Amino acid sequence: MSDKDPLRYFRIEARELVEQLGQGVLDLQTGEVGEAVARLLRHAHTLKGAARVVRQAGLADAAHALEEMLVPYRDGAEPVPPPVVADLLRRTDAMTALVAALQSSAEPAVQPEPGPEPERGSDVDDLLEAVNEAHARFALLRGQAAGVERLAERLRGATGEPAAADLTALGRRLTETVEQVERELDDIRGRAERLRLVPAATVLAALHRAVYDVASTEGKAVRFEGNGGELRLDPHVLTQAGNALLHVVRNAVSHGVEPEAERVAAGKPAQGRVSVDVRRRGRFAAFRCRDDGRGFDLEAVRRQAERRGLVPAGAEADVRELMRLLLQGGISTSERVTGVSGRGIGLDAVRDVAERLGGDVSVRTEPGRGTEVELVVPLALVSLSGLVVQAGGVLLALPLDAVRTCVRLPAVEAAAAAAAGAFAHDGRVLPFLPLADVLPAGPPPAGAGGSGSGVAVVLDAGARTIAAGADRLLGTSTLVVRPLPDLAPATAVVGGVSMDAEGNPRIVLDPAGLAAAAAGTRPTGAAVPLADAVPPDPILVVDDSLTTRMLERSILESAGYRVEVAASAEEALERVRHRRYALFLVDIDMPGIDGFTFVERTRADPDLRDVPAILVSSRGSAEDRRRGLDAGAAAYIVKSEFDQEELLGHIRDLAGAPA
Repeated sequence: MSDKDPLRYFRIEARELVEQLGQGVLDLQTGEVGEAVARLLRHAHTLKGAARVVRQAGLADAAHALEEMLVPYRDGAEPVPPPVVADLLRRTDAMTALVAALQSSAEPAVQPEPGPEPERGSDVDDLLEAVNEAHARFALLRGQAAGVERLAERLRGATGEPAAADLTALGRRLTETVEQVERELDDIRGRAERLRLVPAATVLAALHRAVYDVASTEGKAVRFEGNGGELRLDPHVLTQAGNALLHVVRNAVSHGVEPEAERVAAGKPAQGRVSVDVRRRGRFAAFRCRDDGRGFDLEAVRRQAERRGLVPAGAEADVRELMRLLLQGGISTSERVTGVSGRGIGLDAVRDVAERLGGDVSVRTEPGRGTEVELVVPLALVSLSGLVVQAGGVLLALPLDAVRTCVRLPAVEAAAAAAAGAFAHDGRVLPFLPLADVLPAGPPPAGAGGSGSGVAVVLDAGARTIAAGADRLLGTSTLVVRPLPDLAPATAVVGGVSMDAEGNPRIVLDPAGLAAAAAGTRPTGAAVPLADAVPPDPILVVDDSLTTRMLERSILESAGYRVEVAASAEEALERVRHRRYALFLVDIDMPGIDGFTFVERTRADPDLRDVPAILVSSRGSAEDRRRGLDAGAAAYIVKSEFDQEELLGHIRDLAGAPA
């Protein structure tokens, strides 16, 4: 144990034990009670002993209290009552917070990576950095070996064969040695990348807990089944996939699984079922989420789509087309406001993750039988083959599996494609995007591209195909892609950063981001002069907590919205007298006028009733949600289930995208 960090290994063990305790408590509802309790007692006893060794009395006492609660049920003679299960989960949540506090105290200036085992992941990242540095040094040595061989050639002409032969042999030995070491480094890199992967079981545990929480809130009996947790994925991929699937399972319970009486009347088991299976498909992982609920109301989806002008009135819409519209977001058949929102927002979030990771998503539903959502994502984003290009004097990399072909362009054709924003290829007209125009540093100075001729790289970006303009091709390379630091400026076209053989950073571009940028650069008519442009109405955030106000303001402004804040409902009501707002984001529990009353007053005002309001509260009961709906709120978000993408999805639907 390190003297500098005496709790390092305890934190790893405690985190694993607390995760096992949380999962074990959930298993009390589905497995053999005696066996499940026995496992829980073992984990709690181990944690108690380890905590006492390192003098962590709080965790030791919490583990002991858990033991005391479990002992009466160790013989498995009777099930553990739901109130006891809920109390056990509250206690494991408190233990999780204690372990997280230990992590924060150890690294006060560093936010840990999302996902399990951040310390081990950090160690592997350090190893990968060391391998990259070693590669860079040996690349320099390779150049020196080549220099020795060139010197031998010059000596051969000046001094004769013997001296040149000795130098030639030395140069070849150096080159062979460098190549051998680089092969071994590549092997170490591959092993390190595999070690960095984490099991999908960590996400399945979180999904199980989400199903339990929503079912408890909704008063439903729902069983969760998870399979395939042994499959290992990149932690960044797993975290994003898990966040997306949280939307799916919450909505499956809230809007899919019927109340018990309705299920029994339909001839179904009283207890609903939600399952998530994980399977490997080549270099991808497929997460398949099924529920046995009521399925989508396809007629209601069609009516919503018709109302929004997405399908012709009175037309028979194909089921696949309705599913595609649902994936675009904003369509929900839910008739009530809940903290988990309508299915449209959830599927929108899943689609965004699939596009961001270069995966896919599909939805199948059968009215009265249930719904299946499948999310397919790559196993890892750490290593990929890339096409290296030069644009505007900068070296860039594109994922090779997205490259369909490359076409050389004479200077005249390159200029014409850039001016038109379009490129004719294989009988189609594709959006054309000069890469130099979307570099993080902005367009290059005139003449930075060299001769003016170039290359059109035809890319597949999901359902779209575009042509990206570069100055020249530099070959292919294996890339170890790392996410950008949190504070590094980036646009949607940047997927990450890699290090070249000399240790220099190289931008890795995201095909989906490039496709979006290409669509945005196509001519759309005359632009409105800046002086004549009317700024959009701001969003008004109303909360008595400074921390919450600033957090919500930061999220909205980062998404491009204009924001104003009020510390009370009274201040907000004063503000709305003097200016127009696009949306109200309102806390409920405030001194004086509460959020319910604020919403009721604005709904009763003819000048304000069309301004949508979202209630944000720590209250999560069904009664509070119904009261929010009755008051006139357009959405209700529970702080304990707060999800940034869910919030932004609601706001985009209610107030539109930022200008």
